[in-house]
Amino acid sequence: MPQVNYKEFIEVNPEVRFGKPVIKGTRITVYDVLQWLASGLTYKEITEDFPQLNEDHILACLAYAANKERIIKVA
Repeated sequence: MPQVNYKEFIEVNPEVRFGKPVIKGTRITVYDVLQWLASGLTYKEITEDFPQLNEDHILACLAYAANKERIIKVA
């Protein structure tokens, strides 16, 4: 299964949520989604609570976090 291209779903706009990465067209941050997953919520629970999200949005958040982790430089 190919990885979701997070750039299709995530944007950074300095005028939305202080420039944190958000799901396009929403004010829901990548951090919010990752926290919900870390808290044990399922994809289904998240999309039921936030109908503007779908599984691709959640996968895009995971792909974004994975990419950010990959490019972090350790001193």
